[in-house]
Amino acid sequence: MNTQRLRIRLTLSADEVLRYYRGEVDSVLAWTPDGISVRFPVEALRPHVLRNGVQGWFELEFDGNRKFVALHRISD
Repeated sequence: MNTQRLRIRLTLSADEVLRYYRGEVDSVLAWTPDGISVRFPVEALRPHVLRNGVQGWFELEFDGNRKFVALHRISD
C-alpha cells in the first residue's frame, strides 16, 4: 500500500473534544504548517485525548486514495 504522511499541529481544548464525542461534529479539520487543509475522522483522536484535550504535533497517514489510515503523535 502506498501511504503518504502530513504533519499537523492540533490544539483542541477539552470542551472542543467533548463536542466531537457528543456527536456534534464527526470529523476534524486541521492544517499543515504550509497551509494544506486536511479532514479526518474524529475517532482518530481517541488514543490521544488527555485531560486538557488534544495538543501537539501529529503525523496524519493516508493512502493513495486520500483515505485516512492513522494518526500518530510525534511531539508535544
